[in-house]
Amino acid sequence: MKKRQRIGVFGGTFDPPHVAHVVLAANAIHQLLLDSLVVTVAGVPWQKVGSRAITSAETRLQMATLAFEPVEGVEVSNIELRRAGNSYTVDTLIELSGSDIDLFLLLGSDAAAGLDTWERFEEIAELATIAVFPRRGHEDLEPPDCFTWERLDLPGLEVSSTDIRRRVEAGEPIAGLVSSQIQSVVTAHDLYRSDDVDVDVDVDVDVPPPGLS
Repeated sequence: MKKRQRIGVFGGTFDPPHVAHVVLAANAIHQLLLDSLVVTVAGVPWQKVGSRAITSAETRLQMATLAFEPVEGVEVSNIELRRAGNSYTVDTLIELSGSDIDLFLLLGSDAAAGLDTWERFEEIAELATIAVFPRRGHEDLEPPDCFTWERLDLPGLEVSSTDIRRRVEAGEPIAGLVSSQIQSVVTAHDLYRSDDVDVDVDVDVDVPPPGLS
């Protein structure tokens, strides 16, 4: 009998990807016994449109590819960027699903608790097991009853993309919070400066809140 494949799905804006993202990916592969983890970079997260500038999808894809390169078993995918029109998590799961595949959707505890507000959430419940990782201040939240889920045990790293963007804008160091390659991309593209930010507003997508953004 052919072995079933255990595939993780980790979606996010990754603006920028940081060490906590990488630690999460490595630990998820280990704890869930995944054969691979697909990192899906969002086009333009609808939750953030209008609230702040979003770095271009191409640059974020480049950064994610660099960030997750050291983690064996991770595939950084542009699946969310290739699809025309709105991009829903359920459609991504359908595209990745198969008769011999078990899917695991990685979500922060706060996002997981609101899964029943997502587009076609009943299908998500049928397609994937939710792998919940703790978010600061929301550690005890759980997915709605219709979802199969398990909790990930992660090191306590208090790092967020929001804080990294703030530090760059304020001229504060980000060494150690992101890899040297990501720091080079941020510098080369002059990202997260209020007067000159690389923005992409051409793609209309609808994606879930990222894991650690």
